[in-house]
Amino acid sequence: MKINEQTDFRLSAEELEKFERDGFIGPIKIYEPEEMEERWDAIRRRLPNRSRAIYPVDAHGAVTNISNYDRHLDVDLLSEHIMNERIVDRVVSILGPDVLCWRTEFFPKYPGDEGTDWHQASTFANASKKPQIMWPSEEGRPSFGGTITVWTAFTDSTLENGCLQLMPGTHRHMNYDESLAMDYDPDAINGREKDGVKRGFFGYDYRQLQKDPNWKPDESKAFPLVMKKGECVIFWSTLMHASLPHTGGSKDYRMGFAARYVPTQVQVYPGTETVAEYGGGIPLDNYGAVVVAGEDTYGINRIATESRTGFPFTPRRF
Repeated sequence: MKINEQTDFRLSAEELEKFERDGFIGPIKIYEPEEMEERWDAIRRRLPNRSRAIYPVDAHGAVTNISNYDRHLDVDLLSEHIMNERIVDRVVSILGPDVLCWRTEFFPKYPGDEGTDWHQASTFANASKKPQIMWPSEEGRPSFGGTITVWTAFTDSTLENGCLQLMPGTHRHMNYDESLAMDYDPDAINGREKDGVKRGFFGYDYRQLQKDPNWKPDESKAFPLVMKKGECVIFWSTLMHASLPHTGGSKDYRMGFAARYVPTQVQVYPGTETVAEYGGGIPLDNYGAVVVAGEDTYGINRIATESRTGFPFTPRRF
């Protein structure tokens, strides 16, 4: 069966068992390479037009550009992407029938750029110091959270241009405490080596969040995830993950696009009006999460039912 003839992309029992064991599944083809190239070419031409973007352009950080968070709310091809049934159906298999997309981000890597530190994210308070997602408590205790990240290669992602690295089976235990403080130092970007690899965390050093300062990730358990343009990987944000540096051996840049999903009972940006991280800040006045599957019966999050261009967000239903 050709991929475009399939209408139900939920994970099989075997795929779900593998996902639960390893914390990730992929690469998975979402677009043919030619289609991905056309889409990315159109998207990147559209991005400079910020007339309907929900965050101001002066939210630029030193390296990351947090003003380009959530461009699925004003760029139609990105609106389509987060609603893509090849993605949403698989996420529903993991999270259940009622699902939100609460964040999207670009992850570029240019010649000479450092790799990304090994890290895990549960509440996403790691840089902003405020939890960005909060799962319901279990018996009065904070539940073990995280988000499902769908990281799509908008360009080829290779060993040379800085592909992702994953450490299978590490998603159930946090080695980092996101309530600890990290020092932001933009001058350290591209300036540190860790065990012989140029790595950082967009101006931070993720080692500062280690529960045990003497602990080191066991990189013998990791592997590099090479992907072709148009493929994605789906993984828990609590999975140990990182990226290689761009060797500078070619002029090709890497562009990844991460869409983050949670069940509708998870509170997004609790008690938060602005997000300040990576040397920038964004107000949440125009923010809304998107219901991509099922329905929102909790009413605890601001919901966007259409994009700023009028693109309707019609949830997937089974």
